[in-house]
Amino acid sequence: MDPAVLRDDMVDSLVHPSKGCVQSDDIAGAMRSVPRDAFVEDERAAYADRAFERFGTRVLAPSTAARLLEALAPDSDDSVLVVGVGVGYTTAVIAEIVGSRQVQAVDINRQLVYEARDNLSGAGYAEVLVDCRDGADGLPEYAPYDRILLEAAAVRPPEALLNQLSEDGRLVMPLGTATQSISVVDSDGDVQRLGSCAFNPMLVEGEQANTVERNRTHREDREFAERDARRRKGWELDWIDWD
Repeated sequence: MDPAVLRDDMVDSLVHPSKGCVQSDDIAGAMRSVPRDAFVEDERAAYADRAFERFGTRVLAPSTAARLLEALAPDSDDSVLVVGVGVGYTTAVIAEIVGSRQVQAVDINRQLVYEARDNLSGAGYAEVLVDCRDGADGLPEYAPYDRILLEAAAVRPPEALLNQLSEDGRLVMPLGTATQSISVVDSDGDVQRLGSCAFNPMLVEGEQANTVERNRTHREDREFAERDARRRKGWELDWIDWD
C-alpha cells in the first residue's frame, strides 16, 4: 500500500475522538508529511500504533509521540532541543513544523546518533544537528531554547535543561519513576502534569546498551544479573542529588 495512505490512516486514527492524541492542525499536518517508514524498517509496521525496540532504545508508538508533541506545542519560529533522539522520528516531526535548522538533538548512545542522522537525512531533514552527549547536560552551545523535549523519564527536571530554556520556554518530559506523568515544566521549575505514561529512565554514562564491558566470570555474570534485576537505572535513582 502507498505509504502516504498508511500515514493518513495513522493520523486519522490519532485525531479520532476514540484516541484524541492529536488535536492541533500543525502536528497533524507534520505527522502526515514525515515518512515514518524512513525511521522504522517494516513499512506496514511503521504505521501501526505500537512501540519498537532498536539499539537498546524504545521507538515510541505514534500515539505516545503525539502526546509529547501536543504537550510541547512547537511554533514555527521556535528553537527546539530534543534529548534522547532515538531513531529520530519525533525530531523529524518537530523539524517539519519549525524548520530543520531550528532543531538540535542529543543522545547518549553513539550508535543511535549515527542511526538518527542517517534516518533524518533520508527523510529530508539533514540540517538537524544530532550530537552524542549526556542528555542531562543538554546542548548549551545553542541555548536558549523555546522548547526542550526529553524522551526519557527522570525523578526531577535536570537543572541544566531548565537553565537552557528561554524566559517563556517549556520543557516536556516524563516525570517520575514507578508512577510517571507527561509533564510541562517552565523555566521557573513549575510543573503541569498532563497524564500518566510509562517511559524508560534517562541513562547516565556507562548504562548505554552498547557500552563495552570487560570479560567476566560465570559467577560474576550471575551476580551482575541479580544486582541489575534489583536496581534502578540512571535518573530513577531518587536518592541522588542530580543538581
